[in-house]
Amino acid sequence: MFLRLLVVVSLVLSATGLGILALQLIQPSGNPQQVARVEAPPVVAPPPKVRMIVAARPLSIGTLLKDEDFRETDVAADAVPEGAFTSGTASLAELRGALLRRFIDPNQPVIATDVLRPRDRGFLAAVLRPGTRAIAIGVDAVTGTAGLIWPGDEVDLILTQNLQQQLGQGPESAGRRVVGETILSAVRVIAVDQQISHSGTDATAARVVARTVTLEVTPEQAERLAVAVQLGRISLAVRSIEGVPEATGPRPSLVFGSDVSSALTGPQAPSPSTRMRIIQGGSQQEVTFR
Repeated sequence: MFLRLLVVVSLVLSATGLGILALQLIQPSGNPQQVARVEAPPVVAPPPKVRMIVAARPLSIGTLLKDEDFRETDVAADAVPEGAFTSGTASLAELRGALLRRFIDPNQPVIATDVLRPRDRGFLAAVLRPGTRAIAIGVDAVTGTAGLIWPGDEVDLILTQNLQQQLGQGPESAGRRVVGETILSAVRVIAVDQQISHSGTDATAARVVARTVTLEVTPEQAERLAVAVQLGRISLAVRSIEGVPEATGPRPSLVFGSDVSSALTGPQAPSPSTRMRIIQGGSQQEVTFR
């Protein structure tokens, strides 16, 4: 009886031990690790940029702006100063030929209040230097250098006239009927009526050739020019922006048709010539006078 009870207790203990062991095998060992959830920061879009017009080089007060005086640069939209010019045909047309009111350093933006445009009131009075006058002359695609003259350029004025039309009868020599001369030199252009006509944002805007050019002259030069336009055809010759300074007064020499074309001189007998020998010290030199 005692033996049977001992066997039963042993079986019960064995079963209990096996159950505990089975539970330990089923349950994972240690505490479960909790993985922290980290969210990625939101993607911030870069601020939009615009192309702004800035000075390409130091610009002095009184400068008549040209295309090479400014360039375009990319800046953030919120960094564009109020009144600054942004990229576009309209902005370039506004700046081209405008008078600069203050000194601007390179890479500095050009503000609307810094310039005086040709259509603004008082533009001519502000552009003219003391003691000078403004006078306008008519030009076309040929006499106006194909519309490539801009405010700030310096030009020579060439008068070409037909003496036969002026006098009613021409000189006896056909080579003396047409004559040309430079009546004014180094005259500054202060305004051109050339505009850019465009529709929308069309980059291929049509260029209208200038019909009038306004020049800065002295009172005496204004009188000469007013008479010259009644005598014949006035042509503009653009001077180089760099080079040796030339005389600003009119050139006394005249250029006739015979000076340009030898066909107008006709057959001529050789003119008599005189030869003279000059003896100076130990040297001798022959000079021919024609």
